[in-house]
Amino acid sequence: MPVYEYEHIEKSCKLGKVFEWEQSIKEDALTSCPECGSPVKRLISAPTLSFPKTNSDLKNMGFTKLVRRDHGVYENVTASEKESKVTDLRDQSTYPDFKSKIGD
Repeated sequence: MPVYEYEHIEKSCKLGKVFEWEQSIKEDALTSCPECGSPVKRLISAPTLSFPKTNSDLKNMGFTKLVRRDHGVYENVTASEKESKVTDLRDQSTYPDFKSKIGD
């Protein structure tokens, strides 16, 4: 469920001047604080985005990362045990195993 930020318009309560509230995206925005009942407004905030930072993160998420090493030759830095570490564009047997990574 999404987490929304709300700000007290007048005075704050034990939730603070600005507080987070988890609610369904289908629910209407709060107009009053669920703790003290004073009026609140919903704030617009940036979403939290997560990006893989390492080759291991990419591999664990099912991605393949090829790094060019020579003309037509790539190193598969996310290769599994079954895959070749070197991918040669002229030899399809060295291609990553995309079928095991792609699903419905």
